[in-house]
Amino acid sequence: MGAGHAHKLYRDGRSPVHALPAHCKIAAVFCFVLVVVATPRTAAWAFALYAGLLAAVAAAARVPAGFLLKRLLIEVPFVAFAVLMPFVAEGPRTHLLGLDLSVSGLWGAWNVLAKGTLGVAASVLLAATTELRQLLLGLERLRIPPLLVQIASFMIRYGDVLTDELRRMRIARLSRGFEARGVRHWGVLAKSAGALFIRSYERGERVHLAMVSRGYTGTMPLTDTATATRTHWTRAAALPLAALAVCLLGWIL
Repeated sequence: MGAGHAHKLYRDGRSPVHALPAHCKIAAVFCFVLVVVATPRTAAWAFALYAGLLAAVAAAARVPAGFLLKRLLIEVPFVAFAVLMPFVAEGPRTHLLGLDLSVSGLWGAWNVLAKGTLGVAASVLLAATTELRQLLLGLERLRIPPLLVQIASFMIRYGDVLTDELRRMRIARLSRGFEARGVRHWGVLAKSAGALFIRSYERGERVHLAMVSRGYTGTMPLTDTATATRTHWTRAAALPLAALAVCLLGWIL
């Protein structure tokens, strides 16, 4: 898979969470998210307990709250969608802060915000404690289709390359006095997007030829030979099992 690539989401450190094999953490986060989604939306206390569980994981991983909260901003589009639900949903209405809102819309908004935030927080913790290369190797260990793993690997590796190409094109436009200020400049931006696509396609062909010349036959070799012990799986299962207990109480109570 090549050398690892540092990412802004990853926070280097030595902790029990960092030490867990990647495929154990991926499975634990996946099961945790499934349990959270299965929790009844009316059990608000359960979501508070889930947040406490994630806070305990973050403390064990030595991930600061500011680091986590800053990266939760990625869910802003979901927040915007949730805010609209009480206004557009049908059904019984209620008055809150002088606004006429849908009761089902309020519950729907709460459901999206609570479960979405917990899912994003769990994913951010996974990325913060696992290098991208190890995540890809973990997917291999979990028998994810190799083609999907390769696509993810190439996307991660060459995303920064394309971003740098776009930056150079922007500098070239600025050096020629171009500055987009209105609709009449959209044509230049469209041509830039087309040029970026062509350059990306050509670079992809060169990369593919280089890989073929080095023996690539359509599959990547399995480079992760590490195995997870029973202790690793037990530690990783602590989070989803605790969440499952909370979920069952939510349905019973």
